[in-house]
Amino acid sequence: MNRKEIDEQVIQNYQENEKMMILIFAQWCINHDLDPEEIYAQAYPNQPKNEILTEVLEDTVSKNESDTIEDETVLNVLQLFGNDDLAFVVQNEIEKRGK
Repeated sequence: MNRKEIDEQVIQNYQENEKMMILIFAQWCINHDLDPEEIYAQAYPNQPKNEILTEVLEDTVSKNESDTIEDETVLNVLQLFGNDDLAFVVQNEIEKRGK
């Protein structure tokens, strides 16, 4: 592999992992009766609609069909990708649920 092919592979892997992160977030929201696009908009109110989020929503399932996604898992995945603002909003939703 030459340098350009390696760079392209790294970018492709990142994009695939980013999609997985967004899918985990979206499914977690659905599992907790939250609207993923609304939660995203709370975290990033000045950003346009997230096209990848819209795309992965088609891959989510009802909460009855889904495996459990632990709160810590979604928080860790969001923080791993630098989505600290989104992780903050998710943490607030977790705390609301606990009250």
